[in-house]
Amino acid sequence: MVSLDKAIIATYEKDGEKFEVFLDPDKTYEYLDGRKKDLHGLLVVEEVFKNAQKAERQTASAINKAFGTTDILKVLEIILAKGNVQLTTEQRRKMVEEKRKRVMDMILKNAIDPRTNAPIPPQRLELAMEQVKVHIDPFKPAEQQAEEVIKALKIVLPMKFEKIRIAVKVPSEYAVRTYGTLKSFGIVQEQWLGNGDLIAVVEIPGGMQGDFIDRINKATHGNVETKMLQK
Repeated sequence: MVSLDKAIIATYEKDGEKFEVFLDPDKTYEYLDGRKKDLHGLLVVEEVFKNAQKAERQTASAINKAFGTTDILKVLEIILAKGNVQLTTEQRRKMVEEKRKRVMDMILKNAIDPRTNAPIPPQRLELAMEQVKVHIDPFKPAEQQAEEVIKALKIVLPMKFEKIRIAVKVPSEYAVRTYGTLKSFGIVQEQWLGNGDLIAVVEIPGGMQGDFIDRINKATHGNVETKMLQK
């Protein structure tokens, strides 16, 4: 258990009342970042305060009125979801960078350049995000922020979102061990030839085209035929 002097404070206000809790900074960071799935171990003191710095405890009646319960973990869950968490500067910086990377990965995986029908280069996306001054919220879900970022980017970076189909022919000596890789991307058609060769059609987000080709080439040491199919 972290000592009280190293704890951080999370604050939630409702109807003019303030509710504060002392939290373990590392475990709280892991929870907010999605790596820790439960609330156990976050509280340094199992109390809700009116003023944590002055150790003024909040009343049970005020807690029940604001949260509809006095269960400390349910109260904590609401505070973390709706309140303000006093992360350290380094923690906030790390959360912003990690969330930014997730948002970028989601866009790069699914978007293509409509002018070339090719994946968008990561450097081009990063420059566009800087150009429109994208703000990343360390606490907001990456999926929600990706939608907001896409709207902002469309004025400077053309992109479209669609799935593509690629036909693949794998020689017999690589077919069995490559099948799992193909299946992980999404096989929509497959045919095993009499000589053991595999012909398959995969459907993937447009932005994953480069990654798919790299993975298949690696699995077959380049002994593979691929063809983009027209819709």
